[in-house]
Amino acid sequence: MSRNGDKKPVGFATHITAGGIAGAMEAICCQPLDTIKVRMQLSKSGMAPGTKPRGFLATGLMIVRRETPLALYKGLGAVLSGIVPKMAIRFASFETYKGWLADKSTGNTRVGNIFIAGLAAGTTEAVAVVCPMEVVKIRLQAQQHSLADPLETPRYRNAGHAVYTIIREEGFSALYRGVSLTALRQATNQGANFTAYQELKKLAHSYQPDLKDLPSYQHMIIGLISGAMGPFSNAPIDTIKTRLQKATYEPGTTAFQRIAAIAKDMWKQEGVRSFYKGITPRVLRVAPGQAIVFAVYEKVRGIIETMNVSPSQDRYSE
Repeated sequence: MSRNGDKKPVGFATHITAGGIAGAMEAICCQPLDTIKVRMQLSKSGMAPGTKPRGFLATGLMIVRRETPLALYKGLGAVLSGIVPKMAIRFASFETYKGWLADKSTGNTRVGNIFIAGLAAGTTEAVAVVCPMEVVKIRLQAQQHSLADPLETPRYRNAGHAVYTIIREEGFSALYRGVSLTALRQATNQGANFTAYQELKKLAHSYQPDLKDLPSYQHMIIGLISGAMGPFSNAPIDTIKTRLQKATYEPGTTAFQRIAAIAKDMWKQEGVRSFYKGITPRVLRVAPGQAIVFAVYEKVRGIIETMNVSPSQDRYSE
């Protein structure tokens, strides 16, 4: 990103266009890693005495062997349908919160307030888009049917059918199952990523004072580093959330009861390591994904700026 010296804030149209294209590219490139992560988190392998949990490569090979390589892209429709509003809400809400927290006399925002703005932006996108999108995505990814066998009919045919079936059978609230954990995960992700990106970018500029804009490869490196911070900080939250959103429950049980039951069962049946299942594919998906997002976002935004569509400023998140 370029420096924010004399440029105007990013326009809403730029958020939608650049963020949407960047998010779509990230999803297409990294969806297989996310599918493997979800399968690892849902797996009960390694519970029998003397056995080990199935690893990252073994899980991926099993999916390809049993369900064809296309199975690695299960849930992609749900992800793509939520990417554009997710990115638009992320950028726009972060800018709004950051503006509210800025020093009124200088217009600058302290590092601590950037982190708070990131937390708020992550919570906003989780409630508005991410939670229902992930409920649908996880239901699709959890289906272990072969795409090569037309006679093997899955429970959910596609994202639209999954939404219809979930609402019809479990009610609209089922799309928001795990919303508290999703919001907590997204908040910590965005807080860490916004803060890390801003500080690393400042550091990069301090070593290259003559550069007006950082080259794309540097945006990718910064995105790679900042993108890895979230998964390591909130892996247990993500694993419990995945199991919560995949399962169905009897009416009358509270969200806290469901979360507590899942955590207790994981601790007793699988041990502490179960809370970090899927951490390898998650880091491999999120970190390179953010590198792709940063590079594509900056490139598309630069093109928009040269077309004089919407001058923009130095902004971004995970």
